[in-house]
Amino acid sequence: MPDTREIVGVMPNDRGTLQRGLASEAQGQGAWPEATAPPSRRLPAARRERKPALAAFALLLIIGGALAAGLLVVQSGKRVTAIEITQQVAVGQRIPIGAMQQVQVASGTGLGYVPWADASQVARFYAATTILPGTLLTSAMVARASGITTGKDILGLALADGQLPAQLKAGDHVGIYAVSGRASGSAGCPGAGGAALTGDAVVVSVLTPGNGALAGPSGGTTDVTVAVSPADAGAVACDAAAGNLAVVVLPPAGAG
Repeated sequence: MPDTREIVGVMPNDRGTLQRGLASEAQGQGAWPEATAPPSRRLPAARRERKPALAAFALLLIIGGALAAGLLVVQSGKRVTAIEITQQVAVGQRIPIGAMQQVQVASGTGLGYVPWADASQVARFYAATTILPGTLLTSAMVARASGITTGKDILGLALADGQLPAQLKAGDHVGIYAVSGRASGSAGCPGAGGAALTGDAVVVSVLTPGNGALAGPSGGTTDVTVAVSPADAGAVACDAAAGNLAVVVLPPAGAG
């Protein structure tokens, strides 16, 4: 039977040998190099396809834009002399030469401005619509005949202060009334005092003798030319000769 002490004595030696072996292996493992990832590889870049036609087209666009801009600058520098209206001209009124002045405007606008060289001819025509001061005259604003006088009689009235309202102007629609049935020289004229001689006359012009201004001086006489219905012309002319009438401006059509 083997001695128990011998067996016990061997076991510690073996255990020590195992521990040293494990420690040696652990130290050896610490010296091993760490695993590294394989070197990265770049993906092959796609080759750029050169398009000379597209580049040439872009260059043409740039050149064309520059030429167009230059042409606009040149065109904007070209100016012509046109007619500007300086005072209101009512529809149907003859356009006076004194209501026109010359101004410089850009050419090529396509608006049909009337050139200043035609001013003398324009003065023989009429306004096709009411033209406000500061308006550049176009051919569409000029008419060869006055539409408001078509089918009407034209009468001239010499009116004193009190017989016409202030600021009476061409193009106004007016009513003409008999002032009194007993006025001197009005015997035999139709219409009693306050009666309407005509209810829809149109003022063609308003002038003061000597200067042709549109407003007469205080205490003066104003010449007013009106277009009236042929049926009312006789009564208006009779009372006008006797100074027995007054002019009243009617409200615009559609006004409440």
